[in-house]
Amino acid sequence: MMGAMLAPPVIACMFLSTVAPLTAQERRQPNILILYADDLGYGDLGVQNSGSKIPTPNLDRLAREGVRFTDGHSSSGICSPSRYALLTGRYHWRDFHGIVGPFGPSKFPSERLTMPEMLQAEGYDTACIGKWHLGWDWDAIKKRGAEPIRRKNRETWGPEAFDWTKPIPDGPLAHGFDHYFGDSVINFPPYCWILDDKVVQAPDTFMDTSKWKKIKEGRWECRPGPMITGWDPFQNLPALTEKGVDYIRARKGLEEPFFLYLAFPSPHAPIIPTDRFDGRSEAGPYGDYVVETDDACGRILAALEQSGQAADTIVIFTADNGPEHYAYARDEEFGHWSSQPFRGLKRDIYEGGHHVPFLIRWPGVVEAGRTCDALVSQVDLMATLAAVVDFELPDEAAEDSHDLLPVLSGEAETVRTSHVHNTRENEYAIRSGDWLLVAANSGYVSRRDAAWEARRDVPADDDGPVELYDLSEDVGQRRNLAREHPERVSELRALLEEIRTEGHSAPRLSAR
Repeated sequence: MMGAMLAPPVIACMFLSTVAPLTAQERRQPNILILYADDLGYGDLGVQNSGSKIPTPNLDRLAREGVRFTDGHSSSGICSPSRYALLTGRYHWRDFHGIVGPFGPSKFPSERLTMPEMLQAEGYDTACIGKWHLGWDWDAIKKRGAEPIRRKNRETWGPEAFDWTKPIPDGPLAHGFDHYFGDSVINFPPYCWILDDKVVQAPDTFMDTSKWKKIKEGRWECRPGPMITGWDPFQNLPALTEKGVDYIRARKGLEEPFFLYLAFPSPHAPIIPTDRFDGRSEAGPYGDYVVETDDACGRILAALEQSGQAADTIVIFTADNGPEHYAYARDEEFGHWSSQPFRGLKRDIYEGGHHVPFLIRWPGVVEAGRTCDALVSQVDLMATLAAVVDFELPDEAAEDSHDLLPVLSGEAETVRTSHVHNTRENEYAIRSGDWLLVAANSGYVSRRDAAWEARRDVPADDDGPVELYDLSEDVGQRRNLAREHPERVSELRALLEEIRTEGHSAPRLSAR
């Protein structure tokens, strides 16, 4: 089973075979490494939560070696939109709201400039390893006459519906990445490895979770569809980590800088830490999975150190959104609240849905051990990296991205004064300074838990049309001030409408 799951050594060679050194005369930019966790809570990191039941020594160390932003945000409370915003510098809600479903099409218009395309233009070797979840053109490899089937009340496709020998268009390679290795989405078909734009091994059977080891927490949450015989999801994170280490080691001594976007499948469900991490936390299997994710980050960072590239690499660690609803039961059983000190979880427009870990290490530029309270967003990474590599962004790109370099260097306290949060269409939260307006009758999107609210002293909902919070005094969003400050509500409503209709929220080209 392991042999079918893990790519053989020749795959690593194929993945790296196109890497070629540039001449010494070429300008050398810093390497860029983005480590992107999936469904990880702000309070899961020990450096951010003294009461955390999960040891995260590698990420805690990364925070001590760089700057830790206490007010960092993703664009959305779910996967695909946050990734789109990260890679484009554009709020996802200007284009879409939901996730890309199984065998869904690409979310990138062909004319949309992406972060890897920008870095390619500046001479970077660009690689994506791990979770993509931004779509491919699967129809291009479907066989003529193929018909969908229904399994577990879902419409899907069998392995025979596709010509697996063909390249799959409109994936990572079509939007700026020179290399890709992953399985697209851990709990979506097809269950197989994809190298660049082709499957490594053709799926030959249909997903059957009874053939896998027992899930360790929650449910499998795997959508039915094609799979290769012997697929072992427990080896997903270890295999991706190995590929990340291989890529970094292969870059040693090359003049061409690299951009590696390593998108972990964890600790997203299914909760499947490998056995050696069982019991490594005091927060159950989810906590153990976070420990394994921290260990994976440690291995990647160690590869940077051992290859002599750490001093010349910008490392960014963050997550796509807050933790899944299992966090309620985890808090009750283990006393560990993954969103500490916030209210809300994945999907929610309360802070816990999008207020995420946000660490940046850049030796020689970013002061080590610094904690920064400036409002920042993953949307800002596009303009920031454009400034790093001296790329002139056109007006029709990165419309919501602010250059964080003045904040990173300590020259400015903040560059962003507002931020718009959204998961579901027509339900928004807008931040301006310390004030936050939930422009909906509740910030919950997925579910609320009465027992958790009782334990955490959350007052009953006042059933008002909106909610208003002063985060400088109430970061846990317990006291709705909307009725006390109607003028503030009106002001934030107007700002939200302006940002939504204007088409951009960052300075235009002339002011960048």
